Amino acid sequence: VQLQASGGGTVQAGGSLRLSCVTSGDRIIIMGWYRQAPGDQREFVASITSYDAAVYADSVKGRFTISRDKAKNTMHLQMDNLTPEDTAVYYCNAHQVGLQLSEYWGQGTQVTVSS
Repeated sequence: VQLQASGGGTVQAGGSLRLSCVTSGDRIIIMGWYRQAPGDQREFVASITSYDAAVYADSVKGRFTISRDKAKNTMHLQMDNLTPEDTAVYYCNAHQVGLQLSEYWGQGTQVTVSS
């Protein structure tokens, strides 16, 4: 399974960005986004199941929206009302069901929010 993330960039506070993650795999039961700021541990941002059940970190609730286009094997993260605290490298993540549950990570995409 390969994951390809895109959509990062630099935006002013209050602005918006839309991240996308394309996966090559099937039997993906859950996809998600994590982020890591310099000096911090990687943290959970949002996830969505194959049944479109979404979960968000408290810090992004009401500002970020995760969605999934199963026909295109693509996941999106719409990020609105961005703050400098959202600055981080964002990673997409996927879990594939098979004989065992396997986890995959994409390369990161940088999001920078200036004040």
